[in-house]
Amino acid sequence: MTTATPVPLLDDSGVTDEDRRRDLRRMKAFAGGLLVLAAVVFVVAKRAEAAGAGAWVGYVVTAAEAGMVGGLADWFAVTALFRHPLGLPIPHTAIVPNRKDQLGRNLGDFVGTHFLAEEVVRGRVRSADISGRVGAWLTEKANAERVVGEAATALRGTLAVLRDEDVQDLLEQTVVRPLAKLPVGPPLGRVLDRVVLDGSHRGLVDLVVGEAAAWLRANRRAVVDVIARQAPTWSPRLVDEIVAYRVYLEIVRFVDEVGERQDHSARQAFDRYLATLAVDLRTKPETMAQADALWDRLLDHAEVRRAIGEIWSSVRRVLLEAIEDPASELRRRAVVGLQSLGARLGEDSDLRAKTNGWIEDVVAHVATTYRSELTTVITDTIERWGPEETTRRIELRVGRDLQFIRVNGTVVGALAGLVIHAVGTLLG
Repeated sequence: MTTATPVPLLDDSGVTDEDRRRDLRRMKAFAGGLLVLAAVVFVVAKRAEAAGAGAWVGYVVTAAEAGMVGGLADWFAVTALFRHPLGLPIPHTAIVPNRKDQLGRNLGDFVGTHFLAEEVVRGRVRSADISGRVGAWLTEKANAERVVGEAATALRGTLAVLRDEDVQDLLEQTVVRPLAKLPVGPPLGRVLDRVVLDGSHRGLVDLVVGEAAAWLRANRRAVVDVIARQAPTWSPRLVDEIVAYRVYLEIVRFVDEVGERQDHSARQAFDRYLATLAVDLRTKPETMAQADALWDRLLDHAEVRRAIGEIWSSVRRVLLEAIEDPASELRRRAVVGLQSLGARLGEDSDLRAKTNGWIEDVVAHVATTYRSELTTVITDTIERWGPEETTRRIELRVGRDLQFIRVNGTVVGALAGLVIHAVGTLLG
């Protein structure tokens, strides 16, 4: 399996892989040098002992011998983790390269069980006070502007890739069709009942009557001609004109009276009609069915679909113009809104606690629901590494500390040998 050479990466401590590699070589040299020193001392002490040196040399020989044994044993143990000692295929050596996949699965299970457990995640999120920190951060104008700027960039990219046809289809699927399935009679009846009760429709009536009066005055000749054409064929033209003009004047007078008097009988009749219609829309099945049919025809009309597309195009254009201008009113208000939200999160303990609870629930849900997917990142990554790359990466991280085992084995072995020799001497 071909593996890529790892690139020196900088972690949070500022130490590169090259720094670790250099430190590992130094520690290996130090541990190996200490073992060589113990061997040299052993040889020199044995020669001194053979030459008839005093009893003290026995302590040195024993200490050096035990130091060599301890250093060699720990060298074997540390080396066996990553490779075969001296290249010999001794059983249960080269553990990391031979069992890397199992180690990756065990590590993933360990992380999932002990780090992604719900109570652990909730405790960490609860102690972090995320909403309080975010609130304090958002109160700074520069930070709020940064958030708005990043959001504007993301929104601009989203709007750029969205096609008008796709958005129109989405709106029809998610808005128009669900609206078509809703019964409109009862809610429309309740709204109409409230409108009549509040008199909110009177302004619309005034507008319609006023426009009608203006249109009648502007089109007097056309109205008179229409009325005159309704006269019998045997009637003289002059009489038709006089009668038509008189009818026209009565129509204008009637419309003016409706516009001037709020208590006009026509207005009252219209109010009664609306009130009756409001009741029928809530209670009469045939009226409700007619309202639903009219609503369906309205939503199914081609002009409605075209209007949806035009509305989206206008909204898209306005949004693009607003988000591309850092000084636009939309972005300015967004910055002010974020600062206000940050201040509220800092001042309102109830809101902060509620927000922290939401965050805690979301993070706990993600951690527990997608625990296996999250830990798969560990197992899949280790499985993709080759044996040599896995060995090299792990040894760079922990190899330096493992060399202290060799150092301690040599030193502790020497001290243990010295103590054992002293005890043996005292026991005779």
